[in-house]
Amino acid sequence: MTVALLQVTDLSVVYRPRDHAPHHAVKGATFDIGEGEFVGLVGESGCGKSTLGNAVLGLLSKPARQEGGSVEFDGRRIDGLSDDELRGIRWVSLSTVFQSSMNSLNPVLTVGAQFQDTFKAHRVPASRERAAELLRMVDLDETVLASYPHELSGGMKQRVALALALALGPKLVVLDEPTTGLDVLVQRRILDRLRDLQAQLGFAVLFVSHDIGTVLELSDRVMVMLDGVIVEQSTPAELLAQPSHPYAGQLLDAYRVSSGSSAKSADGSAQPAILTMTAVGKTYRVGRGRTRRAVTALDSVSLTLRERTVTALVGQSGSGKSTIARLLLGMERPDTGTVTLTVGERAAVSVGTLRGRPLHDYRATTQLVFQDPFSSLNPANTVEYILSRPLQNYGGATRSTVRDRALTLLEQVGLTPAARFIDKLPHELSGGQRQRVVIARALAADPAVLIADEPVSMLDVSIRAEILDLLRRLVSERGIAMLYITHDLLSARALADEVTVLEGGRVMEQGPAAQVIDGATHPYTKELLAAIPDPFTRVA
Repeated sequence: MTVALLQVTDLSVVYRPRDHAPHHAVKGATFDIGEGEFVGLVGESGCGKSTLGNAVLGLLSKPARQEGGSVEFDGRRIDGLSDDELRGIRWVSLSTVFQSSMNSLNPVLTVGAQFQDTFKAHRVPASRERAAELLRMVDLDETVLASYPHELSGGMKQRVALALALALGPKLVVLDEPTTGLDVLVQRRILDRLRDLQAQLGFAVLFVSHDIGTVLELSDRVMVMLDGVIVEQSTPAELLAQPSHPYAGQLLDAYRVSSGSSAKSADGSAQPAILTMTAVGKTYRVGRGRTRRAVTALDSVSLTLRERTVTALVGQSGSGKSTIARLLLGMERPDTGTVTLTVGERAAVSVGTLRGRPLHDYRATTQLVFQDPFSSLNPANTVEYILSRPLQNYGGATRSTVRDRALTLLEQVGLTPAARFIDKLPHELSGGQRQRVVIARALAADPAVLIADEPVSMLDVSIRAEILDLLRRLVSERGIAMLYITHDLLSARALADEVTVLEGGRVMEQGPAAQVIDGATHPYTKELLAAIPDPFTRVA
């Protein structure tokens, strides 16, 4: 039987802002973590996961305060300790990798200097050899010590953050969404390495995430949180076999929907082509002076978007996905090859030759759904104003008709009753509601083509399933051709008719979704598939 390293008993945390009613973020949480145990804490945004993690670490700040319960770590009660007392525990025996830790490194210090600061702060003999050893533990070369954070990729920065968290040999590491925003391959490599290190070094882990698939695959035990309450604690196998709380069952059902088999068996190639890329090449010049060099972003890429068809474009960061989107939107022009628009009986249009008014008109035909619903809406404008701009600029709406048309759009994207949402500001909406407004804005111009750039990567699993279902319905009902850009074959499998796999600016595999995903032949596609969390087959 494992010894309780962390014991949390009846913990409650309340936010008491001056101008708003109190918010009970954590309600009577009780759990323990044994030495060397890997425990997952899963729940949707706003459920209290990060607040609970911060309470364990003693990092609560106003207006949050602990109003009940206790936290014991390594046989000592640590809630209520002063900052000076906690300083001797943090990083030494209790450490963390913060959410968005890619941005938590000091941008003006080299990686080596940040290791030196960590050692010096805790009066540990500092050496380059120890720092290099820590980097090798997370599969980084010691040359990274001389690099500044901006010179590293997202995955490299995340591994540096993990190495810093392990620098002083902690007994417990709290990981708060440590791989959010990373490519599926980078995420898989980091998490696999983390599990190896945890087994090797024997530290315990509290892994906080909204990704139930990853939590189930990695954890020894899983806690499910809802509205500040831990509603279920069980092993992954027990949770998959028979969840005891309805909410846990809902999370699993939503995960199954968003990771289901290919959504349609229809042959997308039978539909009329709307937007076609033919042998497109694109090269950028980067750097200055002697370091200036050419980088090939796309190498002879061909792609066809068809009516009533979802085409998924899959690949890692840097594979060329965003370059394709900019070319299709008319924001950039190809160096070689052509991008051709064909709508109905109208003559084909070469997108790369458009200028002025014809380019303006073209952009009504091809619209974009952004990745981040939290930053893609102007926080100072109401939903009505946000929708009014494309309705007036492209849709021919007048002042007298724009509100009614905006209400109709909101109804079409499932924000009902629309009158409840039309006068709200973005901060008054949930993440899923904001993304529906983003989709409504894209539909306002009545486009023939919709380019959705990672539209669900920032959303919780249940909301993700809802948005994917909405996009699928809109494609069918409105006859739209959609390019679904993602690094995740999981969601591509749930939504797409056809899939194009891109690596290094070149097409690795292309064809019907069932063929590419369920019968992958290229090693890169197989690697992407293997990186997808699959608790239903990997958890005993």
